[in-house]
Order: sequence, then structure tokens, then C-alpha cells
Amino acid sequence: VTKIPKGKVTTYKALADLTGTNPKVVGYALHVNKDPDNVPCHRVINSKGRVSEGYAFGGPKIQQKMLEKEGVVFDEKKTVDLKKFGYLID
Repeated sequence: VTKIPKGKVTTYKALADLTGTNPKVVGYALHVNKDPDNVPCHRVINSKGRVSEGYAFGGPKIQQKMLEKEGVVFDEKKTVDLKKFGYLID
């Protein structure tokens, strides 16, 4: 997650695939993140390109605002174009 640059996002599913686990485990790990300044878990969204409802830093509106401040664009359905803003971690 620390490799995701500002203005980009990745998905819980992509991280789960990378680590050999499932997206819910990734979500839990990010939820208990104790170092949000250095582990930008706000840059992780669901595979539909949307912010998850249970975001830990004050809810989905706050996460969306954080991402928009970094240059990520949401459409009228509150969805991110993953082809444009998605980041694949290797």
C-alpha cells in the first residue's frame, strides 16, 4: 500500500490476489492500520471503483475528499475509472 502514489488507487481484490488472501482480510488489515500517514490505506477502494461504506477515517465522503484532493476523479455515480486511476502493485 505504501507504493501507491498520490492520484492513484488500487483495490482490496488486487491486494488480496497479490498476497494470496481474500479482500475482507485486506480490508480488516487496513482498518487496523496504526500509521495512516505512512500507509495510505485511503487509496484502496473496492473492485467496482467505489469507496467502501465502512471507511475508518470518518466515512466514505471523507475518503472520497482525500482522494479528490490527490487528483483522483469520481464520476456522478461516485465511481473511479480504474483504467485511468488504478495502480498495480508488483
